[in-house]
Amino acid sequence: MSQYTQPQQPYAPAQTPGTRPARNGLGISALVLGIIGTVSGLVPLLFWLAGILGLIALILGLAGRGRVKRGEATNKGVTTFGAVLGLVALILSVVGAVLTFKAVDDVVSEIDKAVADSSASAKPAAGGGGATGGTEGKGDDVLGAGDSAAYDDGLEVTVGAPASYTASEFAIGHTKGNNAYTVSVVIENKGKEKFDATLVTVDARAGEDGVNAEQIFDDKTGEGFTGTVLPGKKITAKYAFDTPADAKNLTVEVGPGFEWDASQWELKL
Repeated sequence: MSQYTQPQQPYAPAQTPGTRPARNGLGISALVLGIIGTVSGLVPLLFWLAGILGLIALILGLAGRGRVKRGEATNKGVTTFGAVLGLVALILSVVGAVLTFKAVDDVVSEIDKAVADSSASAKPAAGGGGATGGTEGKGDDVLGAGDSAAYDDGLEVTVGAPASYTASEFAIGHTKGNNAYTVSVVIENKGKEKFDATLVTVDARAGEDGVNAEQIFDDKTGEGFTGTVLPGKKITAKYAFDTPADAKNLTVEVGPGFEWDASQWELKL
């Protein structure tokens, strides 16, 4: 008896002859890059990345739509969404660039404003020529006792005439045999913004050789300026300096802060 053998079925191809697999890669790539570009565009500093990815996503999306129209791809929705996200990323890139450059420009302007010194012009004391102890005959640009340094932002600094001062036994900065003098410094804020007086510096030199006149600190002087000065207000502080016994003049230099030039007063002792 012969054994029956079932005839073998012919092999059927997985695809219909003459068809190609869908080429959906461009649409998928456009979608991925569009998403990353849009997220990057939400951060202004990453505007450059959003612009690059957005442009690539838009190009791939448009190319992918061309494949869909030709019947080479089947992901029309994905491709369209990728192209739209690419366009959104480009728009966010432009907005981010504008915001970033404006922020940088504002920072540079603030730095320039902080670095630029505010110059002062001499404002003689009432009556002209400076008060007692001034420097008559040395030129209009030299400030004397009672004269003011007027800054272009409305700040005015005035230094009064020196007065003899007896330092206490507990004073710091006074050397026995030297003379001590006090000088009053007045700062008037005629500007529109409040002035921080804590950064004011006051230094002095004495005699023809310009030796450093050490500041004296005791229970009566040495505190200096503190706090802020509102527009239309003024503040006064008294400083004491130690000078050689033979010194005939005292040069006082007042610096209102980092944004202002320091001004000098030549005072007779």
